[in-house]
Amino acid sequence: MNIPMASNSKKSPSKKKKARKSRKPKVYIPPYKIIIVCASIIVLCIFMLLVTVLASSAPKSDSGSVPSVAERFENSGASSGSQESRPSPSAKKEPAPAESSAPSEKTESRKSVPVPEKKQPAVQPPADTGKKAPAKTEPAPAEKKASPAAADVKSSEKANGYGFPAARSNACLVFVFDDGGQNLSQLNAFLSLPFPFTVAVLPGLAHSAEAAEKVRKSGNEVILHQPMQAQNMNVNPGPGAITPSMTDDQIISTVLRNLDEIGPVAGLNNHEGSLITADREKMSVILKLASGQGIFFLDSRTTSDTKVPEVSAAMGYGWYERNIFLDNTKNEADIMKEINKGIDIANRNGTAIMIGHVWSADVLPDILKRIYPELKEKGYSFSTVSKSDALKR
Repeated sequence: MNIPMASNSKKSPSKKKKARKSRKPKVYIPPYKIIIVCASIIVLCIFMLLVTVLASSAPKSDSGSVPSVAERFENSGASSGSQESRPSPSAKKEPAPAESSAPSEKTESRKSVPVPEKKQPAVQPPADTGKKAPAKTEPAPAEKKASPAAADVKSSEKANGYGFPAARSNACLVFVFDDGGQNLSQLNAFLSLPFPFTVAVLPGLAHSAEAAEKVRKSGNEVILHQPMQAQNMNVNPGPGAITPSMTDDQIISTVLRNLDEIGPVAGLNNHEGSLITADREKMSVILKLASGQGIFFLDSRTTSDTKVPEVSAAMGYGWYERNIFLDNTKNEADIMKEINKGIDIANRNGTAIMIGHVWSADVLPDILKRIYPELKEKGYSFSTVSKSDALKR
C-alpha cells in the first residue's frame, strides 16, 4: 500500500523563522516627531530670513554725523578744499580767504534729521558757608569724552594762551552763523556768546520764524539765509529757493515771501547758490530787490564765478563778502586754523567776516567763548555785519 508523501511545497517552521530574521525591520516614526522636525525647519528658515532682512536694512556707518541742515563745499577747480557731507564733515583742505582768486566753494546739501544738542545743566557755585567744598573726584561729562590730546591742548591754552597777535588797523571780527531755523537747541548754544554776531535764518523750516525772533530778542542781528540753486542740479536747496527756471517776477515774489516770514532783517546772504550767484541777470534782480528793501547782501562766495561784485558795482550798491568758513570740519585744530586766518585778514584789512554754522553747536560756541577773553585783551573788537566797516563798493 502506497502511503502519500507530504508535499514539499510547504516550508517547514524552521525555514519560516529564518525568512523572518532575514527581512529588514520597518522603522516606525511617530507623527508628532515628524511635526516637530518640520516646525523646526520652518522656524530656522524664518530666523535666517529675518537676519538677512535686518542686515540689509541696517544703516551704513558713516565717518561722522551731522545734525541738522548742512551745507557742503563743492570743488570746482578752486585751490581750496571741498566738503561732501555734513553733519559730520570729514577733513578737507582749508578754504582760501575770499580775497584770493579762488575762494572755497560751499556745497549745497542738507541733512533732513537734525541731531539736537544735549544740554548740560549749568553748575551753580555752592553758597559760601565758611566750609570748604569737598573736592570732586569725578570729571565733568565733557571731560570724560575728551581725548588726552584735547585735554593737553586745553591745559596748554590755560597756561600759555593762544598766542594771538595784538590787534592792528582797528581789527574787527564779524561772526555769522548760517542755517538757523531747523534746530532751536543748537541755536541756543550760540545765543549765550559774549559778543555781537549775525545769524542767517533759512525760510520754510519748522522753526524759521521762531529762530529769527529768538535772535532778535538776544540783541543780535538777523538776516535771511536765501536758498539758491547750486551748480549740482541734483542738490535740493530747500524751501523758498531761487531756481534757474524762475522768471524775474517769481524771484521777487519768492524773496519777498521769505522776508515776510523771517523779517524784519538787516540783510540776506545766499545758502548754497553757486549757480545763481554766477548768473548776472538773476543777481541783478535779487540785488535790486535788496536795495529797494533797504537791506544789504552778503555774498557767501560759494563759487569763484560770483557776479555779485560786478553787478553791485554797476548798480552803485554796496555789498559784503565772506572771508572765512570756520567749520569745514568739526575738528578743533582746523577751526582754530581758520580763526587765525580770519585774524590775519582783519589785521590787514580792518575787518574779517567769518561764517560758521548752527549745526556746529557742539564745538564752535565753546571755542569762541574760550578765545574771546584773550582776543578782547589783545584789542580786537566784535561786530555784526551791518555795523562793521566791511562794506564794499
